[in-house]
Amino acid sequence: MLEALIFVVFPFCMVFSAVSDTLSMTIVNRVPLVLLGVFLVVAPLTGMAWSDIGMHLAAGAVLLTVTFALFALGGMGGGDAKLIAATGVWMGFGFPLMEYLLTSALFGGVLTLAILSFRGSALSHVTGQYLFLRNFSKDGGVPYGIALGIGGLITYPGSPLMVWAVERLAAQ
Repeated sequence: MLEALIFVVFPFCMVFSAVSDTLSMTIVNRVPLVLLGVFLVVAPLTGMAWSDIGMHLAAGAVLLTVTFALFALGGMGGGDAKLIAATGVWMGFGFPLMEYLLTSALFGGVLTLAILSFRGSALSHVTGQYLFLRNFSKDGGVPYGIALGIGGLITYPGSPLMVWAVERLAAQ
């Protein structure tokens, strides 16, 4: 049961965030709250030390501080800021977090360049009426939740909880 939560909740939240941001340019507050809540329930049950749990929460707090400042300056959306922080809680300080941030930034850069190219093309005027493509065709922000979701899915197998779940299943 515990392994199922670890295998399902985080990936579902990443996919949901990417799709939601694609369709509506928003990431609902429930997603980071679910990520935080499930982490707070699951981490102690896996035997994670309280000091490690504290460090995971500190990683989220540091990320929330930085991303909230970027949000206040207009550099990113509020949903993106909260999603990055909640993902940071699952990754903790260390290589998984650095890998997540770098992967998301790389995908975000490629996504931004692709959307800017698309907006400059004649195709954007034709496809702007379609639900899936309308946020790509109009001037405005970039649905960065796509990059954050992809980055999270790619780096999640190396996260501490996922490593624990895989090792536990392998031992059975």
